[in-house]
Amino acid sequence: MAEKDSRLARAGVSGFNKPKRTPDHPKKSHIVVAKEGEKIRTIRFGEQGASTAGKPKAGESERMKKKRASFKARHAKNIAKGKMSAAFWSDVTKW
Repeated sequence: MAEKDSRLARAGVSGFNKPKRTPDHPKKSHIVVAKEGEKIRTIRFGEQGASTAGKPKAGESERMKKKRASFKARHAKNIAKGKMSAAFWSDVTKW
């Protein structure tokens, strides 16, 4: 087993592809150390303080459904880029 990557400790996350909230960061709400094959990137994503739709809930308001659909449509191209894009992690974590 290889020793732990210094990027994980610096970001303060428990492992690769495990997003974490960053309440003290001035602009971004989350951080993740993304790993795809041999490539590793530290990605900060999400607007601090933004009210996102969150996970779908039973009896969710029509407004929140539209908000979620708009985000996914607007960022579809970037979400499709996969784990190495901030849009992918924002979609998984916040929307």
